[in-house]
Amino acid sequence: MIVVDIETSGQYPEKHGIWQIGALDFYNHNNLFFGECRIDDEDEIQEGAVKVHGKDEAYLRNKNKRSQRLLLRDFCLWCESVRMKNALCQNPRFDAGFIEFKIRKYNLKIPYHHGGIDPDSPWHYRAFDLHSIVQSKYHRIFGSYLIMDNHSDMGLTNIINFCGLPIIRGNHNALEDAKLTAECFSRIEFGKNLISEYSEYPIPQELRI
Repeated sequence: MIVVDIETSGQYPEKHGIWQIGALDFYNHNNLFFGECRIDDEDEIQEGAVKVHGKDEAYLRNKNKRSQRLLLRDFCLWCESVRMKNALCQNPRFDAGFIEFKIRKYNLKIPYHHGGIDPDSPWHYRAFDLHSIVQSKYHRIFGSYLIMDNHSDMGLTNIINFCGLPIIRGNHNALEDAKLTAECFSRIEFGKNLISEYSEYPIPQELRI
């Protein structure tokens, strides 16, 4: 399973760029991918995104870094090393969707086909959505979903809290968030610690199997 998170210059793949990808193989979590690149010249920078990751325009457009196309090529090649080719994201529509949009933009060809509707995707078209999985578990325990202002309030910060992990949220980092996604999934689905750096934080009793 490909646990992946990205950092971007904004919300919309047709207008903004990817500058960081972090990923790991859930079933072999020491198999990691992490890389940065420069966004394309035509990519815009959204103020809200800068507040999330803390990088300025000079950082995002650094010509000494590899291109966005090369980062995506390297990521797709890394995906070949992962046996179960389904994405796991906090929000697959954003992370997986953003990556697939850029793959099509650069006409990158993935050297395998695994039965999905898009043969040039690095993963199968079915993805695991951590948000939905955690909301389902939360409902089974407390009898309701976590809602605020008539919308789901199960963002990554609340997921981390629910799973008994420390909420130390400075600027976002794609690999850190991919690791947290994998750790939370393990605690929710299996009641177990996955990544050693989080082993000091007890698993809440209601999540233990």
